[in-house]
This record gives sequence, structure tokens and C-alpha cells, in this order.
Amino acid sequence: MLELVRDGGFLMWPLVLCSIISLAIIAERFWSLQTKRIIPMNLVAQVWQWDEAGILDAIRIQRLKEGSPLGKILAAGLVNRNRDREVMKENIEEVGRHVAHDLERFLNTLGTIASITPLLGLLGTVIGMIKVFAVITAQGIGDPGTLAEGISEALITTAAGLTVAIPSLMFYRYFRGRVDELVVTMEQEALKMVEVMHIVEVTDGETE
Repeated sequence: MLELVRDGGFLMWPLVLCSIISLAIIAERFWSLQTKRIIPMNLVAQVWQWDEAGILDAIRIQRLKEGSPLGKILAAGLVNRNRDREVMKENIEEVGRHVAHDLERFLNTLGTIASITPLLGLLGTVIGMIKVFAVITAQGIGDPGTLAEGISEALITTAAGLTVAIPSLMFYRYFRGRVDELVVTMEQEALKMVEVMHIVEVTDGETE
């Protein structure tokens, strides 16, 4: 491995750095975007039970807000639960945009790595070929070993750039889709809470 890095020239070092950053982001996003961490099971039902029991106070709403991204969105609506449904929905949508932005953390970096590493590999190829032609100009084609050094550098950097770029692009696309899926699910859960709570309020008002 170290021989490949050495033979690939100085551009191998930024490629190695990009690969380390890419792996770190992929591991972190796999950990952070777990469904159980973003959308805890039965959270809306629990909130509704608290409201029915009359124990949905500011302390519980704050804990809900700090517990998960979905909890943060639900808390934004619950703060305004005594106001019109449209006001609740507007607050939920506003906080939802912030939550979606947080879920996309580091993805731009991963996408940038997927874009620049093939270019770094291409640059290495160009530099390697320049060395080859410089040797041919100075010494002719009598020494294949000298020519092979430049060609080897060109091929190694190209392969390294693609090796980093391909999985980075794959996981970038995967995580973008994953975030979109989670955001849609959180919106559905939040709207479900709004509808249930306002239906209950309307029913209670008619009963009175």
C-alpha cells in the first residue's frame, strides 16, 4: 500500500486524505441516520397519551425536543397546540426545514469528495504523462524503465481517484435518498399529531 502511494506521486496524499474523510463521513452518517434515532417508535401515540392524561407540560415538551429530530418537530407544534391548526403546521414546517438541514450534515462534503477525486486522478495522469514525454525528449525511448515510472504514476493516480470517487458517490446518493425518506416520514407523523389533537379538541367542544 505504501509503495503504491509512493509510486503514485505527491497527488496520492490528498487522495488518501479524501478517502479517510469519506470513510469517516459514511460511518458517521450510518450511525446518525438510524430510524430509531430519528423517528422513535410510537412517539406520537405517547404525546397523545400525555395530552389525554393532562400531563403534557413544558418539561415534557422540552425533553421531547431534546430526545430526537422527530421530537423536535413535534415540540414545535405542541408549543402552539392551543392555537389554530394552521399556526401549528407553520411552526412544524419551519422547524422541519432546520431538522432536514441538520440531517444533511457532511453530505455536501461527501459529494465534493466524489466530484474532486476523479479530477485529482486525472491531474495525476497528466503529470505522469508530462514526465514520460519529458524523458522521451531528453533521453529518447531507449530506457523503458524510466518511461514506466511516469506511466505507472499516471495509472496509479487515476485508479486511486476512481476508487475513492465511486463509493463516495454511491453513498452520497444513498444518504440523500435516506434523508428525503426520513423527512417525509417525520412530516407525516407531525401532521398526524396535529390532526388527532384538533379532532379531539373539536369533539370536546361539541360535547360541551
